[in-house]
Amino acid sequence: MLTVEQLTACGLGKAEASEITEVVNRILETHCPTASWYEISRYILTPHHSFALHQLLYETTYANFDRATYGPPPAWFPTDEDITEANITRLMIELNIKTYPEFHAWTVRNRDTYWQMTIGTLGIKTASTNTEPQQDATGIVTNLRELNIVESCFSAPPDAIAIVTQREEDEGLTTFTYRELESLTNRVANGLVEIGMRQGDAVAVDMPMNAESVAIYLGIVKAGCVVVGIADSFAPDEIATRLRIGNAKAIFTQDYINRAGKRLPLYEKVVAANAPRAIICSCEGVGGVAQIQREGDMAWNDFLNDTETFTTIPCHPDAHTNILFSSGTTGEPKAIPWTQTTPIKCAADAYLHHDIHANDVLTWHTNLGWMMGPWLIYASLINKATIALYDGVPTGRDFGVFVQNAKVSMLGVVPTLVRAWKNTGCMHGLDWHAIRAFSSTGECSNPEEMLYLMSLAGYKPVIEYCGGTEIGGGYVTGTRVQPAAPSTFTTPALGLDFRLYDDQGNSSDNGEVFILPPSLGLSTSLLNADHDEVYFAKTPRPDLRRHGDAIEKLGKRFESEPWLEGIKYRVHGRVDDTMNLSGIKVSSAAIEEVLNGVDGIQETAAVAVSPEDGGPSQLVIYTVQVASESGKPTKQEIHEALQVELSQHLNPLFRIHDVVIMDALPRTASNKVMRRLLRQHSPANL
Repeated sequence: MLTVEQLTACGLGKAEASEITEVVNRILETHCPTASWYEISRYILTPHHSFALHQLLYETTYANFDRATYGPPPAWFPTDEDITEANITRLMIELNIKTYPEFHAWTVRNRDTYWQMTIGTLGIKTASTNTEPQQDATGIVTNLRELNIVESCFSAPPDAIAIVTQREEDEGLTTFTYRELESLTNRVANGLVEIGMRQGDAVAVDMPMNAESVAIYLGIVKAGCVVVGIADSFAPDEIATRLRIGNAKAIFTQDYINRAGKRLPLYEKVVAANAPRAIICSCEGVGGVAQIQREGDMAWNDFLNDTETFTTIPCHPDAHTNILFSSGTTGEPKAIPWTQTTPIKCAADAYLHHDIHANDVLTWHTNLGWMMGPWLIYASLINKATIALYDGVPTGRDFGVFVQNAKVSMLGVVPTLVRAWKNTGCMHGLDWHAIRAFSSTGECSNPEEMLYLMSLAGYKPVIEYCGGTEIGGGYVTGTRVQPAAPSTFTTPALGLDFRLYDDQGNSSDNGEVFILPPSLGLSTSLLNADHDEVYFAKTPRPDLRRHGDAIEKLGKRFESEPWLEGIKYRVHGRVDDTMNLSGIKVSSAAIEEVLNGVDGIQETAAVAVSPEDGGPSQLVIYTVQVASESGKPTKQEIHEALQVELSQHLNPLFRIHDVVIMDALPRTASNKVMRRLLRQHSPANL
């Protein structure tokens, strides 16, 4: 039982502490743990209370909970109203299905029917349909024959808000209606035609996520061209690699990026990458003038065509719309094409798993170089919702004020960002009542930090969402019709299923993920690798598709606790040598290729090590120094030199947590570095 002293230690005055102690102890005496937490989280705790108090009451309520078997206990429960109004429930009623597990099983048994029903539910517009359903490259049978997915992004009323945005140096919000966004999209498409782009041509985008880049993305696809997505944080060498692989014939970029009072050159990096013809937006926004550095490059205002209508180019469902990049086990990133049907997977996951409704406001601090950038566009616009874009640094209170003022209803995060908020307390006291759900992706999360995130909005669910660029969304996730426990997943994605296998190829409750195709969204080709070799070779069964995550299946329900129904999952990261750093996938080989060029370094091994308390992976570099008669640099000097090289030549977002100096790297008989052994026996204090 709680004491008044415990609550006063959490920042409460003695009178309030006494009152809450009495009420909470009475609840704990008369209710089971889940029912107790339901009462406490909804009617006693508020976002204005310290997180120390939230954590104390949560831990006290679930003091006897078997976390080893069941994982973290649930922190949010759907109300009857939540369930009644959920998009999932509407489809279940239509199909006369009573429970969610039965619904998921139905979508797996009847995949073609499920996806065709989803196409209708989302209102996907088609240029023409087949009289007899046809199978596309993913293996799903639909009646799609020709479409351009951008047409389905403008079904909302023209005066509805499509984008709400703010730059960090500005005050107040700027909005774009669906009519205004479509007009700008059409002007981009006409401009592309005017400079000679044809259907199927690739056009790169290397700029921040803002209203202009959204219109650029949609305009490229509407013109029948293909977006080559490049993150604005990349160094020139990485930009050049992606331009080459994607065969880009032009590139949209921005002169500078304004971040925390600094102007960071972007167009300059594009020029250094020897990019093709560039169209340059100004960081000053509409009306700003960018300085042109090369003959043939164009300022944004000179590129834009005045014609605000455009006849959309219809395409085959398997036609490419976007080239995105994801690291494999070699230094060169995998080039993954999205097709005209991949966005349907994005929109379906948003509609069903994130329960997005018309007029909801979605934000995810992301970039068009990563899959969550395009995902956010399609998840919002196809569902007639609003995209909220903050052009600035998301780690401070200003971003939280933007979330508050924009009335964001679905806030997407990467766990590293939540950790920064928790460590600084910068979001405390903000009014996030409009939030209906959070979503977390990109890396493994920490239960304590996800509980903290829930507490900021008065306990709203975190939809853990794990998938990949090659899936077009998630394969394991959550819903708003099931309880949410911090850092756990409740279900395979609808229309998908997976199996777990151990290192010996045996079925397991804790092992590597293999997806059971088919599904819309699943990739069918790679531009620079053998797709079948990457995803299907040497799998435990011929019908399985390799994904590479490690997942643990947690305990089944307690009969005495109806809110603990179903199986939950916990993701443990990657089983191969690909790692997630700050939500960005990168291979060990890509990091080592950069670091092995540092003076005095003979070789390196890059591994991601998970902290003992959970949370995002940390980068540890094992190094072997060149033999030298002269004095060797210190560990700190090596750390600094490696960090500079990594920031300048790969990505400044990647931070080296620790450096370990070794005489030699452990290797297999075939001379492969045993990175798994390094991860397991890391001496780093994580």
